[in-house]
Amino acid sequence: MTFSVTILGSSSAIPTLTRNPSAHLLNVNERFFLIDCAEGTQLRLRKFKVHFQRIRHIMISHLHGDHYFGLIGFLTSLHLLGRKDEMHLYAPPQLEEIIRLQLEASETRLLYPLIFHPVTSFEKALIFEDDRVTVHSFPLLHSIPTFGYLFREKIKVRRSENKRSYAYCSDTAYDERIIPVVEGVDLLYHEATFMQDKAQVAADKMHATTIGAATIALKSHVKKLLIGHYSARYDDLLPLLDEARTVFPNTFLSEDGTTFQL
Repeated sequence: MTFSVTILGSSSAIPTLTRNPSAHLLNVNERFFLIDCAEGTQLRLRKFKVHFQRIRHIMISHLHGDHYFGLIGFLTSLHLLGRKDEMHLYAPPQLEEIIRLQLEASETRLLYPLIFHPVTSFEKALIFEDDRVTVHSFPLLHSIPTFGYLFREKIKVRRSENKRSYAYCSDTAYDERIIPVVEGVDLLYHEATFMQDKAQVAADKMHATTIGAATIALKSHVKKLLIGHYSARYDDLLPLLDEARTVFPNTFLSEDGTTFQL
């Protein structure tokens, strides 16, 4: 049964010719979750041959534009394509008003129900559960309210495999408070906007470095680390990977179009 993460965007605030800003697609046994929705996300979904209509849940980490500026375009494209099924949106509460104003300004009335779930808890909180997966939100340390998301597959009685898990930590400064939340997950995505020589820049902007992300992975005893949200200043990502691997060898680069199978 499938448990996979496809990288739709791996850049930070500014897109590059090869990297879009943040968006991940998670498939948990044919439950599809879109995590963040930066500018250009729907084009990436088309490029990587993802069927829009299979996505039923969207998680937005925070309201910096490089994590949600593609959302209104994606939602209205679904409308134009005749969607009827519900879409569930999980995000900081201000986003509901933003979407409402955008739809009102264009006199758009969606053909499908858009159900908003405000994410507000500054503790780990269950926000979704069905027979296949649980999803928890948890707070991150950034300049505005920001949330990570933890996905855990449910174990079925007749399955011998271990429970699979994925944690998404978008924009955040180095913060050891997330360690008990992501402890032991199979795949941890943790932003690594800068290399360690830019540690002060990272701290000023409340972002993480390669070494910071790798240290969180090491202390959390995760199985695999995925870094991303790279500053546009980096054309070559291999130095970021090499630096992170000095602390946590089982580190990998998130690159647009790459799929990781768990």
